[in-house]
Amino acid sequence: MSFELSELTKLVLTISIQLILLVICYLLANKFGQKLIVNFVKKATKKQNTSKARVITLEKLVLNIYSYLLIFVFITMLFGIFDLSIGPLIASAGVLGLAIGFGAQGLVSDVVTGFFILLERQIEVGEYITTAGYDGIVEEVGLRTTKIRSFDGTLHFVPNRQIEGVSNHSRGTMRALVDIGINYDTDIDNVMVILQTVCEQFQSDERFADGPNLIGVEELGTTNMTLRIVGQTVNMEQWSAERDLRKAIKEAFDAHQINYPYPKQMTHVINED
Repeated sequence: MSFELSELTKLVLTISIQLILLVICYLLANKFGQKLIVNFVKKATKKQNTSKARVITLEKLVLNIYSYLLIFVFITMLFGIFDLSIGPLIASAGVLGLAIGFGAQGLVSDVVTGFFILLERQIEVGEYITTAGYDGIVEEVGLRTTKIRSFDGTLHFVPNRQIEGVSNHSRGTMRALVDIGINYDTDIDNVMVILQTVCEQFQSDERFADGPNLIGVEELGTTNMTLRIVGQTVNMEQWSAERDLRKAIKEAFDAHQINYPYPKQMTHVINED
């Protein structure tokens, strides 16, 4: 009886040591493997003058694939410690996989779509996009999902198969557009001179790649006319440029005593006498 207990104790100790070593190897491989991947991707892309957004996208993708492979190796070695053959398990899982294969079509579609998104470089990490009903900054492009951070801070996990009709707002320059309403009784030529002066002040602003320029009268409304200013800005700088333009126009109008249009109501009193 003591012999059997001794053998059992040795077996438990052996398995325990192997499990501890396996976990330690997994943690070390995960930590140092990620560092090696990051350094390798940076060196490989540095020679090709790849953009920073593209480098980050490739890093996250390769790290994603590496984590899946590492988990698969860990499970395989775990079966080996307990002297379990993974072959019959895979064979039996094939029947189960066939049964749930129809339910996994979405997963396959996600992976395939994600591959073509990366191959065609439709989106990259750090870009501002609109797709699948979401609007925000891309934080990660994975094999199955893409993470999009909205401007209110919400993080959206979007399955890749739902990414259709991508609008990428981060390729090239963006448009800054400001519409200014003035009264019909205002001297339009004087107003256009003032607006052109404001535009010239901003043409030296480094946020503007072209303009801004006064286009002219955009619309004749029922109570006022609208003048439009348009310029091309550095990506993601269009909103701040528009805000500063409006502020400068308001200050210029105040200095020249030009009033903005506002709703007016006229009352006619009829004296029956």
